Amino acid sequence: MTESILYEINSLYRDNFRVTGFSFGAGEKSVCVVGSMRGNEYQQIYACSRLIEKLKSLEEKGKIASGKQILVIPCANPYSVNVKKRFWTIDNTDINRMFPGYNLGETTQRIADGIFSTIKDFSYGIQFASFYMSGNFVPQVRMMKTGHENVELAKQFGLPYVVLHNPRPFDTTTLNYNWQIWETDAFSLYTTSTSDIDKKSAVQAVDSILNFLSKQGIIDYKGYEGYISRVVESKDFVNIRSEHAGFFESFVQAGESVERGQLLAKITDPYTAALKQEIRATENGIIAFAHNEILMYQNTAAFKLIREEE
Repeated sequence: MTESILYEINSLYRDNFRVTGFSFGAGEKSVCVVGSMRGNEYQQIYACSRLIEKLKSLEEKGKIASGKQILVIPCANPYSVNVKKRFWTIDNTDINRMFPGYNLGETTQRIADGIFSTIKDFSYGIQFASFYMSGNFVPQVRMMKTGHENVELAKQFGLPYVVLHNPRPFDTTTLNYNWQIWETDAFSLYTTSTSDIDKKSAVQAVDSILNFLSKQGIIDYKGYEGYISRVVESKDFVNIRSEHAGFFESFVQAGESVERGQLLAKITDPYTAALKQEIRATENGIIAFAHNEILMYQNTAAFKLIREEE
């Protein structure tokens, strides 16, 4: 294992900003794994740390294929992690909305450029991603429909779902999208949590990556094969929205099967404790996303369902 600084910015008042990478094997740029880009993505950093632990052990046993290089970047935004702020600490911009970057632009554009110039030539790109809304996901592999997506490759992770997403205008500045445009087979992996560490789903994600790398001939590894993935379109998710704001109490978790009419959550008035809304399943399906904050806003997606297969 080789630890190196991939990108660095000098600081006037505190330690320098550094993006650190951990490299395994040597030779062609085979696969790059990127973890946290936002300051609250603790689960993504943790998953990378477990992956690094596994790859280090495999390398010591000679299980990395000759002529193959694996790069893992646990965190692309350590400043925001240090101060517990989701986006860039100064101007609140999102590094994952700045790709492919610009080396003469704003700070986050320069960071994106510094990272992307290092990782754009890898054959496979894997990002531990998080959603823009607070909540938990059923484990899944997500790809943007750029015309370069490879569904059959995505199935080789062995996660329960492969989700295809039609990119919106602001998605064109994400790492996943630009990796694909630069002809990298790119995948976003969603584990259950973001700001809380869920060890079970982190281990599942690490195993899925190791199985994927094994199937590509990059490592010698025999593990749990996982699921036969179901392919779904993100536009087909069923949104179940709140009608009121208030305290949110959920009775189900991401990944659970629910039936039409089943009570999923309650919203109560924060001042009087009066019941404002009972949120019920609108049809049979699997909870793909579940809101997990104490407060719920009005007209917000509390749950997203994957419809039951016919």
